[in-house]
Amino acid sequence: MDSDQRSDPTRFGTEAFYASIGRAFVAMCAFVPVLFLIELLDRLTHNRLSRDGGIDPHRIDGLDGIVFAPFLHASFEHVLANSIPLILLGTFVLADGGARFWLTTAFIAIVSGVGVWFLGDGLTVGASGVIFGYLGVILMRGVISRSWWHIAVGLLVGLLYGWQIVGVLPNDPDVSWQGHLFGFIGGLVAAILFRRRRPRPVEHADPLALDPDLP
Repeated sequence: MDSDQRSDPTRFGTEAFYASIGRAFVAMCAFVPVLFLIELLDRLTHNRLSRDGGIDPHRIDGLDGIVFAPFLHASFEHVLANSIPLILLGTFVLADGGARFWLTTAFIAIVSGVGVWFLGDGLTVGASGVIFGYLGVILMRGVISRSWWHIAVGLLVGLLYGWQIVGVLPNDPDVSWQGHLFGFIGGLVAAILFRRRRPRPVEHADPLALDPDLP
């Protein structure tokens, strides 16, 4: 294994890979308490943050919820339920690169939020749309990547959380299936749009054919 491969954070088994996963895990663990703090502030203001910052379907003044809703939740139990999948899935998405992570997250949030705004039927808050988006990213990454590591992660996540795919169907009036469905679709598309592009190998010409003085 050459030095470039050893320094590749996406190559399974390298020190750079483990360091990238570790940093991403710590970052996601540090972010979750922020969601609990926001929920505490929401409770202290009698849920005003959720009312003002949630996605209010079909209303122009509810569009700002596309930005704020992923940070807001209906209760502490809601935050807790989202915490573990957010940390796990977010770690694998973030480990592929910070800039790519933010672009992916923003894209998922917009697609999920727009879907809720057009098709939803009530005030919606929560990070579950982003979580389903991360699931879509990892599953699609396993399909389009030539690395067996990404394929293995996609299969593992599919086994652990694949049952949640039923959450994209309209089977519970208290659950925003629209956010789940469009978040998942956004994740699939984001994995393609923001995929890591490998440099093409350079073809070296035959030096004998370039030297006119050689017989």
